[in-house]
Amino acid sequence: MLVLGIESSCDETAAAVVERRADGSARIVSDIVLSQVDEHAAYGGVVPEIAARAHVEALDGIVATALRDAGLGFADIDAVAATAGPGLIGGVLVGLTTAKAIALAAGKPLVAINHLEGHALTARLTDGLPFPYLLLLVSGGHTQFVAVEGVGRYRRLGSTIDDALGEAFDKAAKLLGLPHPGGPAVEAAARRGNGSRFALPRPLIDRPGADFSFSGLKTALRLAAEAIAPLNDQDVADLAASFQAAVVEVVANRASHAMAIFANEHQRPGVLVVAGGVAANEAIRTALRAEAERHLFRLVAPPLRLCTDNAAMIAWAGAEHMALGLTDGLDFAARPRWPLDETSAPLLGGGIKGAKA
Repeated sequence: MLVLGIESSCDETAAAVVERRADGSARIVSDIVLSQVDEHAAYGGVVPEIAARAHVEALDGIVATALRDAGLGFADIDAVAATAGPGLIGGVLVGLTTAKAIALAAGKPLVAINHLEGHALTARLTDGLPFPYLLLLVSGGHTQFVAVEGVGRYRRLGSTIDDALGEAFDKAAKLLGLPHPGGPAVEAAARRGNGSRFALPRPLIDRPGADFSFSGLKTALRLAAEAIAPLNDQDVADLAASFQAAVVEVVANRASHAMAIFANEHQRPGVLVVAGGVAANEAIRTALRAEAERHLFRLVAPPLRLCTDNAAMIAWAGAEHMALGLTDGLDFAARPRWPLDETSAPLLGGGIKGAKA
């Protein structure tokens, strides 16, 4: 089975072709990602209107390149999968509409994919991981622990009660005068800094459960920076290192709680998967690896290029759906919000756009 995947939920325009073999194994046939980092750099974050226009200009060429690299035409693929949410709605509409047009013109099934499900199933693409497993999804918009029990079967064990970790990194970077995207910039600055210089809080670290909170940590970072302003380069490095040290300790602690919950439910240790853009942070990976070993869990972290937004994960999720006979109609509507676990009560409220998480 060959599936064309399209991803456009934020500031990466991506297309890929993934093969799902009869035995369930996978092969990435082509994988093209065009980043918009330069277009948004001057604004210190992603501007939705700029992102949507860039997707419109680039997506046709990106799809053509993915098919050319795979040596395929539209007639050769078995389905078209596209991110249908959550994300910046303008970008999501560009990708989903393109996928619908291809599906209609080529007479192929359409599979509308939850972007978070793409991250959730990446470990099955890269490692052939069987269900169930524990997922830590850490990205710009989401930070949560999910029990992944099957395709379409996701149960939230913990989530952030305010900011996502990627958002916290971006805001910390902006506060410290570091470039966008914030995660890599803070990590690079932290390597030059003293993580014990500033005593920043570890939110919820003494609480039961597996929820997160990063709003207070951001405020503490701002107050520490204001107290010693103006900042020199070493101050920035020390603040970044102190911020990252607090984040790492919180993530490790929350992961410990989540693994204990998961192991108790399944009466055995399991596998901890970390996915999403923030999963590229090496300090976080190192801490999670140590914590997983302590709980007799195996840590699975996809390659860095598959942690950030990409279309290979969307194509693979589409292949997983197709294997179960699950497809969608051309009337499927794009969703700015789309919780992975749709049965749990939202932690961050809802509204006309739907539940946030």
